[in-house]
Amino acid sequence: MIITYQGLTSFKISQGDLTLSYNPQSKTSADITLFSSVGSTSELTALKSGFVIEGPGEYEIKDIFIKGFLSEAKDRLNTIYLITFEGMKLCFLGALANAELPAGTLEALEDIDILFVPIGTLDPAKAYKLAVSLEPSVVIPMHYNKAELDQFVKEGGEKTEATDKYVVKKKDLEGKEGEIVVLKEE
Repeated sequence: MIITYQGLTSFKISQGDLTLSYNPQSKTSADITLFSSVGSTSELTALKSGFVIEGPGEYEIKDIFIKGFLSEAKDRLNTIYLITFEGMKLCFLGALANAELPAGTLEALEDIDILFVPIGTLDPAKAYKLAVSLEPSVVIPMHYNKAELDQFVKEGGEKTEATDKYVVKKKDLEGKEGEIVVLKEE
């Protein structure tokens, strides 16, 4: 699996000839496109590609299992996605505005391999605390400026260099606990 960061809360995930696009900021070619919060309909229509998911529910597309949970964003509703893909569980928190998740959502978000956490819509310290509580193998920060990223990494007590892409297989995650992986914007 290859994960690339496209800025704000936007990611592209590829495995073989299958591509998943999360919150694309420009038109992209993808088999599955997910949106965590929907702005204007015209904005969304211009970005649609492949099978489009834009809210809570359960979905199965091409052996990828997706569960969406409703949560709070600053000025709109937000969907947290838990995606099972290539034997790994990826969790996208979207533009989450409240680090306190409903009990039902917390129970469903277990055994996370890779967590995508917004450190600009949440305070970096609260974002780190939430990330640790979810016990992922790897944490990938998103939606941040340099100061927020520095504070988040400091909370984790790690030094980490930004990389262009994250290439990972399930076996690579064994023994990892909350390792922070910073991706450069593509």
